[in-house]
Amino acid sequence: MFYKTRVKDFIRVPPSMFGSSKKEAVLKNIRESYENFISKELGFVINVLNVGEIKEGTIVAGDGAGFYGAEFDLLTFKPEMNEVVYGKIRDIVDFGAFMEIGGVEGMVHISQSMDDFVSFSKEKVLQGRKSGKSLKVGDKCKGRIIAVSFKDIGSPKIGLTMRQEGLGKLEWLGTEEEKTPVKEEKK
Repeated sequence: MFYKTRVKDFIRVPPSMFGSSKKEAVLKNIRESYENFISKELGFVINVLNVGEIKEGTIVAGDGAGFYGAEFDLLTFKPEMNEVVYGKIRDIVDFGAFMEIGGVEGMVHISQSMDDFVSFSKEKVLQGRKSGKSLKVGDKCKGRIIAVSFKDIGSPKIGLTMRQEGLGKLEWLGTEEEKTPVKEEKK
């Protein structure tokens, strides 16, 4: 889920930036510190939206940099269990597919890609034996988050499934709806 998160922190501004305006220097250092930051509490920081109040700075002896108390808003993506997400297949390997979801990547294990026996080809395609459905790089899909792990903060893991009804390659979802007979009312 995407969130707008208000954060209060002390931001270090090096002496080389003292010639810039306070807001400009603080914003630049917030971006350097927070954009692409990953934590269990915030999730994935996508962007710094704006900077609110910036308090008077303090210079710490021995460092020479200014530290400013600041409030700012971040756009974050925090994956939640059972959340349904849209994404695009970035890569396919012999054990599954990697799907970009909201600026981060989730993994769909081959057993979770479709409700069929699935095989992997050298052309980076997952193919269903009975259904004939195929999944390849660039396909737009809909999946559900079934696992989230921040055990390794440098490389968090998100597990996805596309096996349930209403999930999978968007083209499959359209064909499933077309197969369902619709009763027409007589007037």
